[in-house]
Amino acid sequence: MFDGKFRKGVDSVTAPIGRGLAAIGLSADVLTGLGLVMSAASAVAIGAGRLVLGTVLLVITALSDLLDGPVAAARGTSSSRGAFFDSTADRVTDGLLLGGIAWYLAGEHGAQWAVLPMAVLGVSAVISYERAKAELLGFEAKGGLMERAERTVVLAVAVAFEVLLIPLLWLLLALSVITAVMRFVKVWRQASARMSQ
Repeated sequence: MFDGKFRKGVDSVTAPIGRGLAAIGLSADVLTGLGLVMSAASAVAIGAGRLVLGTVLLVITALSDLLDGPVAAARGTSSSRGAFFDSTADRVTDGLLLGGIAWYLAGEHGAQWAVLPMAVLGVSAVISYERAKAELLGFEAKGGLMERAERTVVLAVAVAFEVLLIPLLWLLLALSVITAVMRFVKVWRQASARMSQ
């Protein structure tokens, strides 16, 4: 949803910030690396029950991820290498954050609750894989109710308000499953149309 309807609005805000960061010499790779480090720190903080600190670090992680693209564009350094690094870092970040939440839930609510964020992680991986494989095959697979930006926002709210953590994880799982099915259907239709030509 953010990638589609709100992307232009987000870009109008992040592009000037990206130019400012580029002007002081910050590179997109540094921002991507910062996001990775902050996601690891956030995971540890969340796992240790420091949810406020975990939320702050999660927001820094999200901002780093949001701004690395505009910085690369401003510096004229957008590349396949950078895109690969960013995409890989996104997957690692997802694993770290949801792993930290699983750690927290296992300690506070019992080991069985650790399965819930791990299920979200599994479905998130399917969503990312569908897009990557579809694009490799020449199809369009963006879209859905719960893309990465939406997942990050929901996770930040869930961690910030502990009483909402488990309900929002269930919501995240349900909407992620719907997104995975939507992407599958979208690509299946494109592939079927190509076969019938």
